[in-house]
Amino acid sequence: MEISEWRQKIDELDEQIVRLINQRAEAAKAIGELKQKDSLPVYEPKREQDVFEHVRRANRGPLSNPEIVDIYERIIDVMRAIQKND
Repeated sequence: MEISEWRQKIDELDEQIVRLINQRAEAAKAIGELKQKDSLPVYEPKREQDVFEHVRRANRGPLSNPEIVDIYERIIDVMRAIQKND
């Protein structure tokens, strides 16, 4: 493959990633509404650790587990903000 073809592939993958992140945000938003209704805290450290463990188990590389967790830390930060803002 040429560079332009790889870049096209990356663009297509980015579009899929954006759709999936938005789907995740919708789920987080719904959970936030339930938490608010039940007076539950937005921040749940145990759940976050469970997510990190889950993505480490799912990781097949080439990213390392610490790199995957770094990405998910940021995703979770954004999702937590969505839950707080509703």
